[in-house]
Amino acid sequence: MIPASTAQEFQLNSGPHNGAAIGPLRLKISSHGETVTSAIPDMGYLHRGIEKSAERIQWGGLTAFMDRVDYLAPIHCELAYALSVERLAGIEAPARAQRIRLITGEINRIGSHLYACSTMATKLGASTAGLYLLRDREKINNLFEMLCGSRLTYNYIRVGGVAFDLSEGFIEKTTEALSYLEPKLEEYRCLLLGNKIFSGRLVGVGTITTEQAWAVGLSGPNMRATGENLDLRGSRPYCGYEGYRDCLGRAGATVPQGGDSYSRFVTRLAEIQDSIDIIREALEMVRGGSYRVGLPLDFRPPAGESYAEIEGARGIFGVYVVSSGGTSPERLKIVSPSLQAVTLLPRLLRGAQLSDVPTIVSSLDIMVSEVDR
Repeated sequence: MIPASTAQEFQLNSGPHNGAAIGPLRLKISSHGETVTSAIPDMGYLHRGIEKSAERIQWGGLTAFMDRVDYLAPIHCELAYALSVERLAGIEAPARAQRIRLITGEINRIGSHLYACSTMATKLGASTAGLYLLRDREKINNLFEMLCGSRLTYNYIRVGGVAFDLSEGFIEKTTEALSYLEPKLEEYRCLLLGNKIFSGRLVGVGTITTEQAWAVGLSGPNMRATGENLDLRGSRPYCGYEGYRDCLGRAGATVPQGGDSYSRFVTRLAEIQDSIDIIREALEMVRGGSYRVGLPLDFRPPAGESYAEIEGARGIFGVYVVSSGGTSPERLKIVSPSLQAVTLLPRLLRGAQLSDVPTIVSSLDIMVSEVDR
């Protein structure tokens, strides 16, 4: 063993292509032996210029672009954009459309959390459990394929409602999928949290305090894992979430909220149960009626500006639009939760072991396409 006093500092890259990376995000890491002394995020490898491109695209065509901001939870991106434009134009989607938006949003949240937990399990060597989680996520993909014909980028939410009504048999298939997934949550807990090696690599690793989270604007499961119950579905409800406040946080009432990687993992598992409860109640309340307000192809909202935000799978996702009265936005700005998580990486990784870098990064569930938009 080399004495600490004679060990040299060396530099290495995590990403944008190696297996320990979460996507095209580069971390320039300096370490002294096995201890990280600094970690600098290098972003921009996935930049598509979506905000600038929006200035040339008609209002109705931007939904497909919003899918690409977070391709694991595109419904939430579409919804935030639609709500912002509807607020600007004074449009209210029909009650049936609001219920469908709520249901599809929570289904998408389940799929996103399953993928996040799978990624985390795989990064820590629990590849069997990671494959189980991906296998069960196919239930979610099948539902969206049945609903809109797509398994990844859905292009489903529209300004004024949704693109299509619920497919025949969709409610029954969704109920079946929920009945399949709910008992699986206990299986995941036994396979992963019951494994001392897996849980031991999470407890006390990458701890975030509530004060640190507020300082950078952290939100979503990462914030709630610190013990701060920040959830727009309960505090500023939209799409009828005010009727489901009793479901929010119910499953996570006994979750240890220490702000570490372990807390973030169990918080996401608990939120899957919350989403299952919400969807079940919402499916029973789906009523007839129109699923969309008809708008002209050359839709022109009045001049002005508007902002809407929703509780996405990774936290608060907001869309700000400016209209000059034309067929395209004059300006579009996206507020994404992953950017706030990236800003915490230098602080979280400093002093950590090199073996803990994939653990900490994957526990934050960073979506690089959100950052590089």
